[in-house]
Amino acid sequence: MCKVYLVGAGPGDLRLITLRGFELIQKADVIIYDYLVNKDLLSYSRSEAELIYVGKQASQHELPQYDINSLLVEKAKKRGIIVRLKGGDPFIFGRGGEEAEFLYEHGIDFEIVPGVTSAISAPAYSGIPLTHRDYASTVAFITGHEDDKKGQSTIKWDELAKGPDTLVLLMGIKNLKEIKEKLIKGGRNPQTPSCIIQWGTLPEQKIVTGPLQEIDTLAKKEGIKPPGIIIVGEVVNLRKKLKWFENKPLFGRKIAVTRAPHQSIKLVGLLTEKGAQIMYLPTIEIIPIEPNEPLVKSIHFIEKYCCIIFTSINGISVFFDNLFRCGKDIRALHGIKILPIGEATASLLKSKGIVPDFLPEKFISEGIIDVLKCMEIKDKQFLHPRAEEARNVIVEYIRNQGGLCDVIPVYKTALPESPALLTEKPDIVTFTSSSTVNNFIKLYGKNVLQNTLIASIGPVTTETLKNHTIDVHIEAERYDIDGLVEAIESYFKK
Repeated sequence: MCKVYLVGAGPGDLRLITLRGFELIQKADVIIYDYLVNKDLLSYSRSEAELIYVGKQASQHELPQYDINSLLVEKAKKRGIIVRLKGGDPFIFGRGGEEAEFLYEHGIDFEIVPGVTSAISAPAYSGIPLTHRDYASTVAFITGHEDDKKGQSTIKWDELAKGPDTLVLLMGIKNLKEIKEKLIKGGRNPQTPSCIIQWGTLPEQKIVTGPLQEIDTLAKKEGIKPPGIIIVGEVVNLRKKLKWFENKPLFGRKIAVTRAPHQSIKLVGLLTEKGAQIMYLPTIEIIPIEPNEPLVKSIHFIEKYCCIIFTSINGISVFFDNLFRCGKDIRALHGIKILPIGEATASLLKSKGIVPDFLPEKFISEGIIDVLKCMEIKDKQFLHPRAEEARNVIVEYIRNQGGLCDVIPVYKTALPESPALLTEKPDIVTFTSSSTVNNFIKLYGKNVLQNTLIASIGPVTTETLKNHTIDVHIEAERYDIDGLVEAIESYFKK
């Protein structure tokens, strides 16, 4: 069965897509998407899904509307679930009605999935309520860019100028001066508070406010360009009290994340929540060492170990993959002490049904040694699955105390095959390991870090940076992702 879903992707903030829309992205066979769709949504699609970009940037259409309509029909006749992913809401100046009509005329089954339109979300992220008991009981949504084929405008500017308390105009940045003049000519007070919101709901959000008669001049002065919306009405003044998005501690800061993509989810989430603009510059690819006979052998004789030491989530993942592959489960670890390096590793272990026996106070190798000092080590056997290249302080301590330690490399790190392009300068670059430091320098060099804030997850990473003569401005007091984000926020608060 074939079906086309016209899905509203929301205004830009990834988290504002509906649950239904997100569900369909994960199921789609084909996704046909617009310019204003947050491209991060596409990362949740199936690996075999066909992704087709059809543009529709202001005054620069990658594919004409009729061709988009035809494409929907063509794909629907060949594949199962077709998602037409549109910025905002499909039926609010999104031409979703035209596409649905075309599908109907060609006998294609379709469904409409509403989205959060920028007409309401961008004002909300700017602290502007479109209606308010004391200031506005009516609101109108207006297109600021009519179809050129009309020949003559069908918008009743005189009635709009004198009618609704709040006017919200979409796609009107290029026609701002003309819109202003029509509203004033129609009877709107030239001093009416007005606002332009560019890239609403995103960390790049930029806002210009002023009286209606000056708003085009102010916008030009501030370099405002599409996409953006225009708001005219007394409610704009409430922004002075109600703005909240820009008050986030890291709002608008461009922060580069150098971790491997699958390990960046928590860091990116925390930074985004603080208002940061994320720049993805992954410097590492994690490659499990397979086949791994030493690891398989240690698992078959797992009962001989008194303790397993995990110093990374990668080591945990590879170890348990091999444990299950060997036909065993967590029952095989009965009676064995489990020692993770920090909260992230402890959390992953808990998700696998293992409650760690210890948690170091310091989330570095020296913290593990502090725990080992309280344990009987002589003649005991330890297992340490870890990265191919790692510090040897733990194994050296155990062996110096008369213990035995099987150090088994279970994964290695490599440079990404297709490194990201560094197209703009970040405000902050975060480093979460020595590998991210060394690889960043191999990929981009040290010069790009000049006049840029450097944030380190802890003393080991800091030492690596200093060995490269790179100054560290921010170092986490607690050596994990939460501690790193707290340190960055604290730096800017000071």
